[in-house]
Amino acid sequence: MSRLRVGACLSLTGRYARFGRQAAAALRVWEAFDGGVDVRIDDDRGDRERLRTTFRDIAAGCDVLLGPYSTDLMRAAGDLAADLDRLVWNHGGSGDDVQTAHPGHVVSVPTPASRYGDPFVRHLADTDACARLWIVHGKGRFGRQVARGAEAAARTARIGVAGVGRLPEQGEPAPWGLLCAGSFDEDVQTVRAARRLHDPPTTLCAVAAGVREFGDVIDDPRGIYGVGQWFPGRTRTPDLGLGERAFIEAYRKRTGAAPDYPAAQAFAAAVIAAHCVHAAGTTRRRALWAAASHLRATTMFGDFAIAPATGAQIAHKAAVVRWTSGWPQAVTRQW
Repeated sequence: MSRLRVGACLSLTGRYARFGRQAAAALRVWEAFDGGVDVRIDDDRGDRERLRTTFRDIAAGCDVLLGPYSTDLMRAAGDLAADLDRLVWNHGGSGDDVQTAHPGHVVSVPTPASRYGDPFVRHLADTDACARLWIVHGKGRFGRQVARGAEAAARTARIGVAGVGRLPEQGEPAPWGLLCAGSFDEDVQTVRAARRLHDPPTTLCAVAAGVREFGDVIDDPRGIYGVGQWFPGRTRTPDLGLGERAFIEAYRKRTGAAPDYPAAQAFAAAVIAAHCVHAAGTTRRRALWAAASHLRATTMFGDFAIAPATGAQIAHKAAVVRWTSGWPQAVTRQW
């Protein structure tokens, strides 16, 4: 097989640039590691209309298509993949509807949004940190899906759900917990507002706190929990691709910074896509879908397996971190 042409639309500028640039850097790390691929990255600028143009351009000239960062943009990319009868490898969209919208056309690597809150809820149940939980979500569908899943998990764990949607006006005098899920900026605003309450939460978790940049915008984040798709700390050697330590070292060498989960999930999606191409012996959509549907494997990002009927991720688990001394530390292990 000749060199594999891999294309990705990523937000190098615009509202998702802080994470799109991480994904782009990770794909360059993978390109150097693989040695048999040529990666093309076009800037979608965080805009759906721009994405529609760039995605079609990339699809016309590439064998393998990697999706954009964000559930919003991935929703549009899935629609386009179906229209073009192509397959797109989804690393940046965790929305449940995105992962199941186009069976045969979207293979998803990250944990679905509805399972994002599960590890934090389990941690609350294991530690008896609070008896009541408030869940605040952002304006988009991603946040609402996280909230619905967390509410269901809390009720299963017999943790009382005091409210879903908005913060309480004053807080609560008894120990209570808060989980917020929205865009990075929405979560930052919610965390700041929660800390100003008369009776602030005794346990606070935000999706935004799952990345290191959270510590740059929140004063003294110590004690705050974060939820993310990945956090360093694995000791097992993965089935596919670079190990965690080698990936982190290569990423640091390229960027001068440590990777967050947007980088890890992009790298993993590329590794899995290339593996399926070689397993199938072709880049035809149906053959790639069959290869992905039968694959059960690990990468440095964690476990991979999809539901054959939908393409949704069923094996990967989100991670929980807790901020201590200006740096997040892993609370739960994914594998």
